[in-house]
Amino acid sequence: MKIYRKSRIEELVDFDKRHGNFIIGTDEAGRGPLAGPVVASAVFFPEFNDEVLETIKFIDDSKKFSSNPKLRKELAEQIKKVVKYSIFECSVEEIEKYNILHASLLAMKKACDDLFYQITDVSEEITILIDGNFIISGYKKPQKAVKKGDSMSASIAAASILAKVYRDELMAELSKEFPVYEWHKNKGYPTAAHIEAIKTYGSCKWHRKTFLWKIISEQKKINI
Repeated sequence: MKIYRKSRIEELVDFDKRHGNFIIGTDEAGRGPLAGPVVASAVFFPEFNDEVLETIKFIDDSKKFSSNPKLRKELAEQIKKVVKYSIFECSVEEIEKYNILHASLLAMKKACDDLFYQITDVSEEITILIDGNFIISGYKKPQKAVKKGDSMSASIAAASILAKVYRDELMAELSKEFPVYEWHKNKGYPTAAHIEAIKTYGSCKWHRKTFLWKIISEQKKINI
């Protein structure tokens, strides 16, 4: 007897369906970099019909497309055709004020709030699936934290791709203003070249100063 094996997209969609008829998936990009905002996206699939499944059949955790950012960007454009979505940033100042975890959750809340305004025609209860270990504190919406949700849920995976593509493009634009840091290549992450540039030229307004203490302390030791 032939055993039917579900496709990857069917597994992701089935996970969402097990949590209700209407799901918002949300994820962030940019918790680890030394520079730039953290970006969150929220995604709502009005339906999962055959046309939608064909359109999104290659989606997965955005990190799995690290070696092929061009494909990830193409997927983002395909996703936008079949979903309602919102993308919001939390600034460097907000990251410094609230810390990166709370800034990430705040960006997710902003994205979800905006998305709820877009789907007022849905009368049934909507559940928010949040990538990670934490829900949005004090948020009076049904929500569930999903560990490694970007590899479990279609909605979270789609949100992870939209957030990542948006932030990568934003960091490429910021790189034009501060080319010495090579953000168009490293997206603000602590690569050797980025760290060396900070030691050589100092930090700029887009750097998260609380993330730089180790680099700055090492620099002081070198200069003594």
